[in-house]
Amino acid sequence: MRSELGVPPWDVFHQGVSRHTGLGLGTVLIIVAFCVLLLWIPLRLRPGLGTLLNAIEIGLVENLAQDLIPETKNMVIRIIFMLLGLTIIAAGSGLYIGAQFGSGPRDGLMLGLNKRFGISVRLARTLVEIVVMVIGIFMGGHIGLGTFVFAFGIGPMVQVALRTFKMSTTQQDAVVGEASEQ
Repeated sequence: MRSELGVPPWDVFHQGVSRHTGLGLGTVLIIVAFCVLLLWIPLRLRPGLGTLLNAIEIGLVENLAQDLIPETKNMVIRIIFMLLGLTIIAAGSGLYIGAQFGSGPRDGLMLGLNKRFGISVRLARTLVEIVVMVIGIFMGGHIGLGTFVFAFGIGPMVQVALRTFKMSTTQQDAVVGEASEQ
């Protein structure tokens, strides 16, 4: 957000929802997270403690971070903010998903598409990001270069982070659940 080079695709969507409802961005993030959990049903995903904490925590951190991270007009620093934010989100995704306490609502879509349809994490995440970005644009959310960097960069980076933090197929099954177990 502070890079002012374009928000991540989910935030384009959140901006659009905020614009139409008058709710604050952090509040919209929390509400959308719980709505996204409904999409888990056909993907046969199981929420965990991490799922609920992620649904609430991301919105709260969004509200706090806006006040803590300084604004800058220096383009080099803004690019560093953008790339650092992307890297932190990818690494954080690998770490918390690998901890096996349940993925966040949005990351669950990526894992569910991966497991259910056999597409790579990279492709699943990229598809989800593009879909929410397009919907967000039509709802009035704002895009920029950073939006596209995030949309096309986060999937490959999360896939690497999951490998780096050794999320095995067994761990994925613990997060996603197998149809045969039901």
